[in-house]
Amino acid sequence: MVNTPYIINEIYDILQKSTPFELTLEALLALGVIWIVFYKRTMKKLPPNDEDVLARWTPEPLVAEVPDDHPALKTKIVYGPVGKMVNVDGNECINMATHNYLGLAEDEDIKQAAVKSLRKYGVGSCGPRGFYGTVDVHLELEERLAKFMQVEEAVVYSYAFSTIASAIPAYAKRGDLVFVDECVNFAIQKGLDASRSKIFYYKHNDMDDLERLLQKQDADDRRNPAKAKKTRRFLVAEAIYMNTGEVCPLPRLVELRARYKLRLFLDESLSFGVLGASGRGLIEHCNVDKAEVDLVSAGLEWSAATIGGFCAGSSFIVEHQRLSGLGYCFSASLPPLLTQAAISALDRFESDARIFEELRERCRMISEGDPLSPVKHLYLKHKHECWAHEKMLLDEISSECIDNGLAVVAAEYLEKMEKQCPRPSIRLTVNRLLTEREINDAFRILEHVSEKVLASAG
Repeated sequence: MVNTPYIINEIYDILQKSTPFELTLEALLALGVIWIVFYKRTMKKLPPNDEDVLARWTPEPLVAEVPDDHPALKTKIVYGPVGKMVNVDGNECINMATHNYLGLAEDEDIKQAAVKSLRKYGVGSCGPRGFYGTVDVHLELEERLAKFMQVEEAVVYSYAFSTIASAIPAYAKRGDLVFVDECVNFAIQKGLDASRSKIFYYKHNDMDDLERLLQKQDADDRRNPAKAKKTRRFLVAEAIYMNTGEVCPLPRLVELRARYKLRLFLDESLSFGVLGASGRGLIEHCNVDKAEVDLVSAGLEWSAATIGGFCAGSSFIVEHQRLSGLGYCFSASLPPLLTQAAISALDRFESDARIFEELRERCRMISEGDPLSPVKHLYLKHKHECWAHEKMLLDEISSECIDNGLAVVAAEYLEKMEKQCPRPSIRLTVNRLLTEREINDAFRILEHVSEKVLASAG
């Protein structure tokens, strides 16, 4: 028989010992249980054989309707290998559209080394580096890159975009300050977003504007020294900017970095294998002490003509990325055949330094843009108020150029997602293997087509 007075006394004692918070929480839980039980009993159930409901149901299409003006419908098709010449829609074109600066995509020795690696290792590991994804060629490439860049260690990523996009948030966190050029590429922008740091954009290559921001922050720090002591500061720049083709003033960046105690991250993707007597990049070209740059990142998808990217620096910097670099920890490792292609490209870098000077000679042949940069941007003489209209004209010019034997592209941007969307341009890339005659022919075609398209556009 249930002893009701005893139970009531026990409940009373428990209530006396409970705090107001505990009583409120228990009451909410009890109400929740009652609501769930009541809801289940009163919920209307759909009859299992309601054919009328099934007849009215219309599933969503697996693929949405594509508008007639969708860019994918205007895609050009490339046939065969891509080198200094490329076949686009059946037209044999001079190639000034792909980032194969040194022409290594056509190097037979590199191709054969990649094929040999494919036969030995297969296509790939299908796993991240920390989980059965590391093959001996990955370790060899990292060792070779560290030796080539003359630093303690290097870490290899499987995709160029994820390299700098992972490296930045591995170090910069919420509450940190990052000073960055307003024209940095989209991968850097995504890395900054992931860091959740406070971002200060300075005008493109304007060191006076950067110093103005640093002086302002220095004044704020003096007013609040306790907060300043706990705040880390970073400076992020590209050696050669993808969005402008211009070289950054590294010596001045290093000077400001030292004066205001910043950590400097430099993306050498476009300058690796381009600048410097040995192809090591802008740091070598400017003869800057490597210790002045805390982290160097670079893609292997440009001069090295393969896939992936790397970060190089001190052991402390690199080892931290093996634990915190999301693109390293959670992405499948770089396929061994492409890793071997990168090793073979380094072999070429070290055995034939003349290729860097040959490339720079071709870059100087094109008067537009920075004479050292293998990326050049061409803009319409008169700027249109409508960004989309200007882009449409450049797309038409690039398409017409392909029909006339020159492969060029209008630079693509995510207009609504870029921090500061660049002005539309035709982006030209220089290949070491192009002859002076081919470069002259390319500009003759470009000039003829531009005049024709712009004349018809009124």
